[in-house]
Amino acid sequence: MKSFYLSLFFVFFLTTSAAAVININTASLEELTSLPGIGQVKAESIIKYREEKGLFQKVDELKNVYGIGAKIVARLKDEITVGEADPAVAVTIVEKQTAQKVPEEHTASKSPAKK
Repeated sequence: MKSFYLSLFFVFFLTTSAAAVININTASLEELTSLPGIGQVKAESIIKYREEKGLFQKVDELKNVYGIGAKIVARLKDEITVGEADPAVAVTIVEKQTAQKVPEEHTASKSPAKK
């Protein structure tokens, strides 16, 4: 009976631990605000940052977001990940970045000069 309760505890612990990790590259406003120390304003800043700068490559890059410092990142390290982004989200973000960086008039190939 003791081993049953111990097994049940580990199953519960592993289930809640796995569910608690939030991918900051794909998280919604509601998911971000569920994190300790992240209110609506900071969550909006995270979303705005990833839309403008692209996906986070490392959790530590969260410090680049206005209003989020090293202490908050250290507190959140076990609760967040940058993991694999949803491919549709990643493609949309890359398309936005490409459209902003390369104006259409510069995408046409130029013909080489005649010799």
